[in-house]
Parts: sequence; C-alpha cells; structure tokens
Amino acid sequence: MTGEPAVLAEPSNGVLIITINRPEVRNAVNREVSAGMIAAISRLDEDPELRVGILTGAGRGFCTGMDLKAFARGESALIGDRGFAGITHYGSRKPLIAAIEGFSLGGGLEMALTCDIIVAAKGSQLGLPEVKHGLYAAAGGLLRLPRRMNAGDAAILALTGEPVDAEEGYRLGLVNRLVDPGQALPEAIRLAEAIARNAPLAVVATKRVLTEGRTKPDDEFFAWEHAEPELRSVLKSKDALEGATAFSERREPVWVGARPGSVPLPRSSPG
Repeated sequence: MTGEPAVLAEPSNGVLIITINRPEVRNAVNREVSAGMIAAISRLDEDPELRVGILTGAGRGFCTGMDLKAFARGESALIGDRGFAGITHYGSRKPLIAAIEGFSLGGGLEMALTCDIIVAAKGSQLGLPEVKHGLYAAAGGLLRLPRRMNAGDAAILALTGEPVDAEEGYRLGLVNRLVDPGQALPEAIRLAEAIARNAPLAVVATKRVLTEGRTKPDDEFFAWEHAEPELRSVLKSKDALEGATAFSERREPVWVGARPGSVPLPRSSPG
C-alpha cells in the first residue's frame, strides 16, 4: 500500500499488535518488512508498558514468505543477524502470538513458528513448499516444526511441500487454537490479555526457560541448573513480593515489571 508502512505496530492494553501490511502481494516479505519487524519487536521488548505481542497479516492472509520479485532485484529480507524478516533467529523476549487467517506459507510459516502460540482460522493453509522450488526451509522451520508436532508428520510436511489446513494442523499440534474464520485476531487478543495480566518478569522468565529448554540437552539436571538463575532473579523482584502480598490481602496485584528498582529483563536468545 503506497504511503503506508509495511509493518504496523499498534499498542492496546499492554498488547502490541504487529501487522504485516502488504496485502497487495499477500504480505510477502521484502527489506522494508524486515526493517519494520525489527523495529516492532524492539519496541515490544524494550517498552515496559508492553507485555505481549501479536503477529498477524493485513487483508486475506498471514504471509506467503519472501517477496521473490524484490529478491530478484537484489533486495534481501535478511538484516544483520536477526534472520528472515528480522525475527526468525532471535524472536522476542516477551511472548508472541501468531494470528493466522487464510494462509501461512514458506517463510510466513517460519515466522509463525517463531511465535510461542499459533492461533489459526479454520480453512487456513499452512505449509513449507520450499522443496517444490529447489529450496529448503532455512529460516528455522526445519528446526522448530519437529518441536511442535510428531517428527514423522513434520517430515511429511517439509519433504512433500504440501500444505495442511488449520484443522489438520490443530490435530497434529502445529496449531494451538482453532477458531472460525475472522476470529484469529480476537482469540489472539484474548490470550494476550490473559498473559498480560500476569507479572511481567515472571512471564518473561517463564518464556525463556520454555524456549531454551527445547534447545538444550534433554537432561533433567541440566534443565534445573539452567532454570535456577531465572528463579533467583524472579524471587528477588518486587513483583514476587507484590504477588504474595496481594494474595494475602485478597486484592489484584499491581506489577512494576522492569521499571526502576526492579531486576532487568533477561536478554533474548535463539528459539
């Protein structure tokens, strides 16, 4: 859309709604989208008033992946070390929810897989068709897909290049919430607001342990050792005291998160 940003970032009630805004090309990712995504994710992670992000697409679908015409002109969707679309390598420190309508294909699905939760409307098409075009899903899709679903089913999806609809994706574990068409964003907002009501530091620490626990050795001792620093950090925070005090006083807690006087947010890491 001429004159409009390629990525919109709209805050509401502690939730940042990030929209890929190129519906005329099915939200294909060019350099402008990548730069806009980096700016939006940085805003989400750095603004203490923002607790959760939602990633969605304008128009009739989520994203079809790389803008091949832009690529043919020599334009790259990779900026620095952030990965495809500025998101697939590190993701975000704070929780991120994908809200999918219509389609999420190729790099678009890899962007969704970077998110912590995937909400998809019935009938939406999800797939990694790269092998059909002499390529492979190099933006994290082959790493993250088997963590969400059975390894054999992940192999079928990746090796055939054939998409599945959201209903099948839900059955396989790829989709976390299945909704009627037009309801992906409203459902994502409901989930985001439920998360945003919780203690910010505890939420970020929880996400980090969940994410890194999937990438570390499958060893219980290692897992405990890895989670221990997060636990100590959260226990020393003002929010931990506030949560206990509010519970004993039978009132809603007032969180301070990473504002002055509290412990800082942990840094992000590849998911």
